[in-house]
Amino acid sequence: MMKSKISRCLSAFMVGAAFLLGNGLHVSAKEVVKINFFANENDEDFDGSMVFKDYVESRSNGEIEVQIYPNGGFCSKDAECLDAIQSGALEIYITTIGGFGNVYGPAQVLDLPYMFPDDRVAECVFDGPFTNQLRAAVLEEGIPMRLMAISNTGGWRNIANTKKQIRTPNDVNGLKVRTIKADVQIELVKAMGGNPTPISWPEVYTSLATGVVDGTKNGITDIVGMKFHEHLKHITLDGHAYMGALWFFSEARWQQFPRAHQRILFDGFQHLKTTARAFPMRKQVPAYEDFKKAGGTIYVPTPSEKAAFKAAAAPVYDWYLNKFGDDWLFKLENAVAQCNASVTDEFLTATQPKLRN
Repeated sequence: MMKSKISRCLSAFMVGAAFLLGNGLHVSAKEVVKINFFANENDEDFDGSMVFKDYVESRSNGEIEVQIYPNGGFCSKDAECLDAIQSGALEIYITTIGGFGNVYGPAQVLDLPYMFPDDRVAECVFDGPFTNQLRAAVLEEGIPMRLMAISNTGGWRNIANTKKQIRTPNDVNGLKVRTIKADVQIELVKAMGGNPTPISWPEVYTSLATGVVDGTKNGITDIVGMKFHEHLKHITLDGHAYMGALWFFSEARWQQFPRAHQRILFDGFQHLKTTARAFPMRKQVPAYEDFKKAGGTIYVPTPSEKAAFKAAAAPVYDWYLNKFGDDWLFKLENAVAQCNASVTDEFLTATQPKLRN
């Protein structure tokens, strides 16, 4: 009798399940979101991704699973990863401004030297209308990658080398300086009289050790984290570029998520960028000490020397305008001016004299 009842219940369940499936209703499967980046587990990209994973998985009640692939665990080359995210095989990919400039050239405006005065202004711009305009332009261009956030990946680009202290742009003359394969970075080194040498990230340490290059354009956390300071002995804090990291979501996959899940993913990116931006600031404190302990010298240019560096970079702006026109440069300069004014107003409001009753 008991077996008969169980058999009838199972039969009823199977019939009901078949009916639901036949009518287009089904039990939702867990969605998987994959994140790939080339940095290791000690990097801000990993910390930001872990915060993103925790937020998304908890807020979705486990309906979304986030898988993190550091060290290029899912795809190991930029071109391969860009193909994967555009096809929908990979959901999230982080790339540098220079790297994305090879996909959408006008985006290199963000890497123009000495554009941003400080972190607060840069991050104000990245959190404002400019990023919305860039996202829309990329999608309208037919590039199926949705820009979700801009964080920081290593602080600010500074000129470091193995040979001498650099105080003026003329001191760069003749130095072989490692760059990524990004036109705007190559043009800057050329403008200062150096020899730009594009080299992939995994090969930089050996290239410094063997003299293939004399220097790099990286932030201090990357220099120490990758042990470049075993060879680099001089760094000049000219701060010629904010090292922005662009986080993209596959547009093909984005459209497959229900609206509620899209909101969770979007909010997750806000927590991710907050974490990733704070990491280099905290890590640069001991990194500078480690650099000095290894025998390195740190030079901070005077205001007049900084002005000379900026003047030397003028040909890079000419190159950009000749190649892409003035539309994006105008938009960015306007956004920087507005954010600069906003940050200044905030300071003035907070420090105004106490009003008497």
